[in-house]
Amino acid sequence: MSSTKSVLESKVENPSKSPTKPNIVIIFADDMGFGDIQSYNTDSLVPTPNLNALASEGMKFTDAHSSSAVCTPSRYSLLTGRYAWRTALKKGVLDAESPLMIDTKRETIAGLLKKADYETIMVGKWHLGLGEGKPDYRGQLSPGPNVLGFDYFYGIPASLDMGPYVYIENEHVVTPLTGNKIAASKHRRGGGDGFWRKAEIGDGFKHQEVLPNLTKKAVSKIAEAANKEKPFFMYFSLPSPHTPWLPAKEFQGVSGAGTYGDFAANTDHVVGDVLAAIKAAGIEDNTIVIYSSDNGAHWKPNDQKKYAHRANGEWRGQKADIYEGGHRVPLIIKWPGRVETNAESAAPIVLNDIVRTMASIVGVQPGQGAATDSYDFSQVLLGQSDKFDRAPMIHHSIKGRFAIRVGDWKLVEGKGSGGFSKPANITPKKGQSPFELYNLALDPAEKNNLADKEPARVKSMLIELNDIRNHETVSF
Repeated sequence: MSSTKSVLESKVENPSKSPTKPNIVIIFADDMGFGDIQSYNTDSLVPTPNLNALASEGMKFTDAHSSSAVCTPSRYSLLTGRYAWRTALKKGVLDAESPLMIDTKRETIAGLLKKADYETIMVGKWHLGLGEGKPDYRGQLSPGPNVLGFDYFYGIPASLDMGPYVYIENEHVVTPLTGNKIAASKHRRGGGDGFWRKAEIGDGFKHQEVLPNLTKKAVSKIAEAANKEKPFFMYFSLPSPHTPWLPAKEFQGVSGAGTYGDFAANTDHVVGDVLAAIKAAGIEDNTIVIYSSDNGAHWKPNDQKKYAHRANGEWRGQKADIYEGGHRVPLIIKWPGRVETNAESAAPIVLNDIVRTMASIVGVQPGQGAATDSYDFSQVLLGQSDKFDRAPMIHHSIKGRFAIRVGDWKLVEGKGSGGFSKPANITPKKGQSPFELYNLALDPAEKNNLADKEPARVKSMLIELNDIRNHETVSF
C-alpha cells in the first residue's frame, strides 16, 4: 500500500467530507470446513441459512486459505498479517498453559485500527498464549489481548477441550478456580460428542453454555459500541464447531451429519444472531462483516462414509493436512452498497491478507515491519479488478510440512499429508521425487502427482519457497 489515502476517500468527490469509516466485524469459526456451508456445497447435509444469506448479500471467495492447517498459527496470521512459522512455533499448536506467542511490539489488526480511531473488541477463543511464562489464572493474565490493541476482551484461553476451563474478562478470570477438576470426556455428555481433557474448571463454568454465553456477550457489545461516535472493530472468535460437539437442544438432530453437523448448524445460527444484532443496532449499511474459519474440518474418512457428508467439499484431506482440505476455507465478506451482492471471486487469498485489506479501506498504514505477509485485495473486494496479483501462497501443516502455491501449481515439500490423514509421511522409492506436485486447475483433488514428470518446475518452485521462507519482505 503506497498511500494512507483510504478506499473511502478515493470514492468521494470531496475527500474532506468522506463517509464515516465502516465498522468491521470478523466472525472466525473453529474447524468449519469449506463443504459445510450449503452456499459452497449444494450437497451439504448441514443447514446453513444464515451463511447462505450472508453469501448472497456479499462476496464469496472460493480460493481462500488459512495460513496453517491448525488453529494457533492461523489465528496468529489473521491478527498480525504474518506467517506463524516465522516465530518459534514451527509445528503444532499452543495449549492454555502457554505464554503469549505474539511479540508485544508487533502490531496487530486491533492496534492498526486503533490508529484509525476505532474501538477494538474481542470476544471468544484466544489460543495464542497468555502472560510471559506459565499463565497465572489466579492473578493477572498479562500480556494478552489488551496489550495487543484490544480495548476489551472476554472469552476463553484456548480451545474448549483444553483446560483450565474459565472465562476471562480483560486480564482476569471471572469464573474463579477452586481446585476442582473435571474428568476427561470421550463419550456423549450434555447433549453432544467429542471430548475435553481433564483439567481444573472454574466456578460455574459449563462447556455446553460457552457458545451461547459468548454469543450473548458479542451481541451486547455490538449494541453498546453502535451507540458510540467512533467506529468499532470486533473479532468474534467462535469455539465451534471444534470439539467438544455440544449443539444446543434445538439443533440436535437437525443435520444429516451427526453431532458435528448439528454443532455446525448451531454455529450458523450464531452467525444469524450477530447479523441480527448489527441490523437491530441500525448499523448494517456501514458495517463490513467477514466470515471465515481457522482451518478445514476435522472430518475423517469414516465420518464421511457414515454420513455421506463432505465437510471439506471435494478437497483432499482434513484439518492439520497439507492438502487443500486442511487449509482451503470459506471466506465471505459483506459490505452493503460497496461489495457486490451474490458475488463470487476465485482470487487467491490467505487470511493474512485481511490486515492490509482493511488498512487500505480505512486509510491507515501498517507500521514498519508489520503485516509482512499480507497483501491488499480491496480492489477485488470492491469490484475494481477481477485479478489479484498476489505473491505465492505458503501452506503449512500441523507437523510443519510446507507447500507453495504458484498460479495453478502446488508443490508439497515432502510426501504424505503431514497431518492427520494417513499416510502422514511417505518414503519415496529409489529414483522417485521426494515431493508432490499438482496442477489444481486440472486436478483439484490432488490425485495425480506430477513431480517426477516436471523436475524443472519442482526445482524453480522450491527456490521460490526457500526465498520466501528465508526473507521476510516488508510490502508497502
